[in-house]
Amino acid sequence: MSHHLKFFIDGAWVDPVTPNILDVIDPATEEAFTQISIGSAADVDRAIAAARAAFGAFSTTSRDERLALLRRILALYNERYEDIARAVSREMGAPITFARRAQAAAGQAHLEATIAALETFAFEEQRGTTRIFREPIGVCALITPWNWPLNQIVCKVAPAIAAGCTVVLKPSEIAPVSGIVFAEIMEAAGTPKGVFNLVNGTGPDVGQVMAGHPEVDMVSFTGSTRAGIIVARTAAETVKRVAQELGGKSANIILPDADFERAVTKGVRGCFGNSGQSCDAPTRMLVPVDRHEEALRIAGAVAAAVKVGDPREEETTHGPVVSATQFEKIQRLIETGIREGATLVVGGPGRPEGLERGYYVRPTVFGHVANGMTIAREEIFGPVLSILSYEDEEHAIRIANDTVYGLAAYVQSRDIGHARQVAARMRAGSVYLNYPEWDTTAPFGGYKQSGNGREYADWGIHDFLEIKGVVGWGEA
Repeated sequence: MSHHLKFFIDGAWVDPVTPNILDVIDPATEEAFTQISIGSAADVDRAIAAARAAFGAFSTTSRDERLALLRRILALYNERYEDIARAVSREMGAPITFARRAQAAAGQAHLEATIAALETFAFEEQRGTTRIFREPIGVCALITPWNWPLNQIVCKVAPAIAAGCTVVLKPSEIAPVSGIVFAEIMEAAGTPKGVFNLVNGTGPDVGQVMAGHPEVDMVSFTGSTRAGIIVARTAAETVKRVAQELGGKSANIILPDADFERAVTKGVRGCFGNSGQSCDAPTRMLVPVDRHEEALRIAGAVAAAVKVGDPREEETTHGPVVSATQFEKIQRLIETGIREGATLVVGGPGRPEGLERGYYVRPTVFGHVANGMTIAREEIFGPVLSILSYEDEEHAIRIANDTVYGLAAYVQSRDIGHARQVAARMRAGSVYLNYPEWDTTAPFGGYKQSGNGREYADWGIHDFLEIKGVVGWGEA
């Protein structure tokens, strides 16, 4: 039975207080494939009241009880794995192979990492005669984006539960179906009533109401910097904690001694992954000025070989972007890059050849990009790479850090010691040396306008805890 038109509140699937239907668009066809209900302040009130009522009992559960719940959630997640992958593929256009290998896998990996972290997490410690307690912060509003739906849902829900918090989740209304599947998993796992609640809706009508609600103790938000500022302002009225993972414009410094063929090739693929819709994508490639033409040749060949097509086809590697709004924004920025004088190496405006319908973007590489150009400053959130030149290492570091963002940075060098030295000077929350494997125990979050707080494993659990010091406790 479909729950697409219902919300999950206080352990049950319920109708919205006021009916309000929204079409969910398949970005590959530009047609609606289902509908969801859009919530209102009344639905938010009901969900938060359920979370508040459940908090007292759930916050006192033992580590073992919360571990048992998370393990049941993981087992059921694995059972519904294909359903999750197909939902993500349909709602946001991720190629089905990528949806299985990366999108659904991300949620699974974060559940496993949170369980491992909770097993040994120190909720208490002794400092002299003072006892330090880490206690659940309370009712948490979780607002998640459309680009990595399960990654961000699990990155918030799992550590909140590990900490002993109760939650209200608002997934993106653009890609909501995978969130509904996740709510079905939470129900089947026997999550206590009110501990997990889901209300679909828009940012202004649901997200902002959650952020400003006096019964919410914390907001965890992932999305654009613009929306994050609105959330923070709204939350400030009630002086609640706000953890944010926002935009990025990550630099990829290719040092002169790097394996150039490998470094440029993997840099292009990293930028174009998930159709360019990753906040930490290496979208600014920095290369030595005397090797700029070489970089353009390699990058152009890699981009030209990208297969963009129907996400339902197993061999498709890149699907459409998520919506008409995103498609139009990307087209506008590509045209701006051309107008401002960047060299169009491959790609450009319009859809790839043979694709007349769907929000498909031509994988695009720009060369000779000046640091002041729009495409070097703004987050494009599509398969568009900007290649910039640097004169020397100091110049490269200066360009890399010359951004309002600070989510991620990338450094390529055959000399790991040298790469580490450059990494130490990057103003970013994550620095990746020589394209390492994904690490779910590394902290994830940003400097500057890329946000605050950290996610993944024990880092995520910490964000959902308050710290209490009992002074005069006595010796341990």
